[in-house]
Amino acid sequence: MAQTLLPLVVDLGVPLGSYYLLRSGFGLSEVAALGWSSVVPALRTVWGLVRGSGVNGLALVILVVNVVGLALSTMTGDPRLMLAKDSGVSSVVGISMIVSVYLGKPLMTAGLKPFVTKGKAERSAAWDRLMAGSVPFRRAERRFSLIWGTVLLVECVARVIGAYTVPVHTMVWLGSVLAVVAVLLAMVLGGGACAEPMERMVNAETERATGCGDGAAGADAAVVEPPAVTAGPAVTAAPAAPVESAAPAAPAVTASAGR
Repeated sequence: MAQTLLPLVVDLGVPLGSYYLLRSGFGLSEVAALGWSSVVPALRTVWGLVRGSGVNGLALVILVVNVVGLALSTMTGDPRLMLAKDSGVSSVVGISMIVSVYLGKPLMTAGLKPFVTKGKAERSAAWDRLMAGSVPFRRAERRFSLIWGTVLLVECVARVIGAYTVPVHTMVWLGSVLAVVAVLLAMVLGGGACAEPMERMVNAETERATGCGDGAAGADAAVVEPPAVTAGPAVTAAPAAPVESAAPAAPAVTASAGR
């Protein structure tokens, strides 16, 4: 959470406080106050480029937009142009996110995957399996970057309109409010429509893989021994039924004595 909020505080809170301090406390002009208040975010971007292992294209583009905007604003002396340059940053980021989806490499995946997998190896493996075999999972991953890119583009339009219609001293803090609202809106929409369903799918896939692994381990551990073959009880012949004797012989007939 700290790593996520710190850049937001530096890029929004520091310039906002610096502007009012320089404008009201030191009496600088609007252009000078806006210019000096943009130094800290620019230095942070440069430091990120120097510290990183490679050139971050998106950060480099944002730095160029800031520098060009400051140069144009200084030459023209128009504070509204300086406010409008912030919308250029939002538009660059938003368009980059949308284009990255159609290139097959959504930019927001770098922050989405650690959130869903919680840094656990088994959940990362589940993520990789779902990316390889689940169409709904890949669709949700792309949708997440599309939501963020669209919200940032809408914020860009709102900033441009405000820069040329709202008083400068009001737009300084209103622009920061618009940025915070855009980030919160993208988090809510992206979380409900993409991150939470993806997290449920990763949970289910992790449990499925764990269950299969436990079942295989149990099958390997179990030793099935064939039942011992024991001799059956001896079969004894049933005693023969007694043979009924023949009908008793008729009594001998003795001849009666003659008279």
